[in-house]
Order: sequence, then C-alpha cells, then structure tokens
Amino acid sequence: MELLGIDIGGSGIKGAVVNAATGELVTERLRLPAPPEFQPEAVIAIVAELVNQFNYSGPIGVGFPAVVMRGEVMTPPTALAFPGWTGVNLAERIHTATGQPTTVGNDADVACLAEMYFGAGKGEQGVVMVFTIGTGIGSALFINGRLVPNFELGRVYLRDSKKTAEQWASDRVRELDGLGWKEWGARLNAYFQHIELLFWPDVIIVGGGVSKKHEKFFPQIQVRAKLLPAAFRNEAGIVGAAMAALDMHSPQPWDLPGSGHSA
Repeated sequence: MELLGIDIGGSGIKGAVVNAATGELVTERLRLPAPPEFQPEAVIAIVAELVNQFNYSGPIGVGFPAVVMRGEVMTPPTALAFPGWTGVNLAERIHTATGQPTTVGNDADVACLAEMYFGAGKGEQGVVMVFTIGTGIGSALFINGRLVPNFELGRVYLRDSKKTAEQWASDRVRELDGLGWKEWGARLNAYFQHIELLFWPDVIIVGGGVSKKHEKFFPQIQVRAKLLPAAFRNEAGIVGAAMAALDMHSPQPWDLPGSGHSA
C-alpha cells in the first residue's frame, strides 16, 4: 500500500508518498513554504495544494506541531504561539478540502512512529521511549508497540530547576550556551535518569540531528535502559505520518490511538 505523509512545520509543509511495507519514499519529497500568518485556512490550502501536486487519491497522514486528540488541535502550535488553532478539527478540515480520508497526530508522535516501524525501535517490545532532540525535545511513549499519544516530556522540570528539560538540554541550548559534547551529555544524563525514575523504560531511542553524532555524548549517559541512536532523521515526519494513516484501513498494534481521522 502507498500512502501520503505530510509533515506540517512552522517554516515549511513537506510531503511524499510512502511505501507502507518498506518505509521508502516512492515519490520525490515536495516542500512548500508555510504561510507567514500560519492560520488554519492558509495552512489547509497548502496541504490541499500538496495533494494536488502529487495527483494523489487515498488516505492521508499528517503530523502537526501541537497536542492533537481525535483530529482536533488542543493547543497552539508548539514554539510558534500562533493563535486560532485551538479547537480546530484539522482532520475534518483537510478531509473537506481534499476529499481524502485524513489522520492527524502530534508531529513528534508520528515521527517516532517511523522509528518504531522501520528504525531503531523495530521489533523492540516493552516500554520504549523515543526522544527527538533539536530546537526543543519531542518525545513519544510506546507500550508493546502501541503509542500513548501527546507525551510532552520536553516540558518536565528536573528537581530544583526553574527551566524545563528542553530549555536546559535541547540541541539549541547546546549551541547557544556553547556547551561541549561532554558537558551537554551530562545534562542529557540527568534528564534521562529522571525519566527512568518516572517511567522505567526498557529502551530509550535518541533522535534528531544530533543522533548522527551520538558517539560524542552517549558515553556520558548512564541509564539502565537500552540506549539507541535513531535511524530516521529528515524523513521521519513524512514516513511516520504515512504510517499513522494505516489506522484508517487496518487497525493493528501499531495504530495511533487518540489520533483523529475523517473518512
């Protein structure tokens, strides 16, 4: 089966058709600039334009940078602070604009779904936690392959800290504060040890652009869980969004509970 995955971001909206059996892109990745005002009508129009450019008909999966429940946007887009989104049923609105069945999930959730299907998390059971470390810290929790949606663990506070984890240990902070890999790795160690106290994961997967340099900071991270670098990077959002759309036609242990879809 081939499915269209769309990754909505604050600066760009990207998409491609994905082979659901392999996770490979079967078309070129297309990217259109996000509208400066980033309001629902304008964003949905660009999504519809992407669908038209692919001349695509079938299920669409979408990742969106906010808490999403049953297709409805519950919070302003993460780190963008644009108003006008809370209460918008994005799945229904995209379905109306395109005529195609649509599933919408939190962008970190769907990106991490790609990692569980085809990347470092493939075949891992028990409690698996995936973290995407970049401008902020995205996170996803899987229990025996099943996603618990909207797990915003970048927003937790460590003991005696006045900053959230992503305000203290994101890759952006590493760059802004001029931290060496060893010093930054020590911050991640404190964060992941705190996570272990709360959730006791079997596996921790670290993604984001820094995952390709994991050998520089992994030695500083001392956790009980199996620690793995992510395999997916730039295409994770598109591939994961496409896999989320599988829930439309073949619900399975990999489906996206809490995501919304319009048929």
